[in-house]
Amino acid sequence: MEALYLLVPMSVAVVFFTIWLFFNASDGGQFDDLVGPGMRILQDDDSTCVADKVSQDGRTASSVNNAGNVLPK
Repeated sequence: MEALYLLVPMSVAVVFFTIWLFFNASDGGQFDDLVGPGMRILQDDDSTCVADKVSQDGRTASSVNNAGNVLPK
C-alpha cells in the first residue's frame, strides 16, 4: 500500500510529461507532413544514372569496375 503513495504521483507526472512532449512536438511542426516523405521514396529519379557519370580522368563509369580498374573493350 505504501508503494502506491510513490507510484501514483510518479505515473501522473509521466502522463503530464508525455502530453507536454506531444504538444511541444506538434507545435514544432513534427507532424505537419506525414504523407510527403513516404511519397518521395516512391518517386523514380533517373537523373543520377551511374552510366552517365564521368570519372575524374574522363572515363565513363561503365568502363571502370568497382576496384577502379579499366575494363577491356
